[in-house]
Amino acid sequence: MKVLLAEYTSAHDPSLADEGNAMLAVLKTSFERCGYETVLCGPGDFAAEIERLAPACDMGLVIAPDHLLSRFTMILEQHIHNLGCGFMTIAICANKVQTARILAGHGIPIPGDAGAGKRVIKPVKGCGSQGVRISEGNAGEGEFAERFIEGEHFSVSIIPNRVIGDACLFFKGNPPAVLAVNRQNIEIDPDGLIRYLGGETPVQTARKEEIVSTARKVVEVLGCQGYCGVDVVVADKVYVVDVNPRITTSLVGIAACMKEEIADLLVAASKGEGPATVHLEGQVRFDTHGTVTRV
Repeated sequence: MKVLLAEYTSAHDPSLADEGNAMLAVLKTSFERCGYETVLCGPGDFAAEIERLAPACDMGLVIAPDHLLSRFTMILEQHIHNLGCGFMTIAICANKVQTARILAGHGIPIPGDAGAGKRVIKPVKGCGSQGVRISEGNAGEGEFAERFIEGEHFSVSIIPNRVIGDACLFFKGNPPAVLAVNRQNIEIDPDGLIRYLGGETPVQTARKEEIVSTARKVVEVLGCQGYCGVDVVVADKVYVVDVNPRITTSLVGIAACMKEEIADLLVAASKGEGPATVHLEGQVRFDTHGTVTRV
């Protein structure tokens, strides 16, 4: 069977290309190890490449920045079985203000509106930490400000068992499988700009059960499919600060520890047949260039 792995940044966004290439390499290796033939997009117009290549494939996955991902995923879904999140859910998650409003409406802690003093300013539609900064100033056009939370930064990598039925999306079989809780390596430069540098996985923390429970509720509320990353800051509560409805850089570290193949997990979960748990061995640090080192 053929799998289209449509990765955007390697040819179209040099600022994120290292992360994109690292994620693509892990996925390509895993699918080929599981017996699939992988098909990759060329350097031309990305949407046109998906249109050209998808009809000859059996299934596919788009890896792209959040604000572009919905459009490209919609094109893929018109032709083949999607192993990632659905394009409508992606569109919701890409709008950070809308996502926060939905989560708050379901009782999931979010930082909330910024008060006086230090706050976090983010693009309403952005990818990862790009354009995110700590400031006492006001948000600009296309940005919003939320309360600054002092705490520990973690992410949860999770794959829901969700399938598309005749009329709706629904969970089937096991609950969402948590691959790992990851500690995030966050740097704040002198100008307040926040940079994500990678992290460590898997990690143990006294608040792990609360972190995992929060992440599971997030993907259920939003209707996520495929691999998702839920970013949290742990303080007096577990605050959700971002939801990534896509493959994230954490996969580079997780794949180095996980006995299961990510390819098998994505295919099984897309049919509602994914496992309840996975098995991890050891612990690693990883960076945004794809370098993995054992702890």
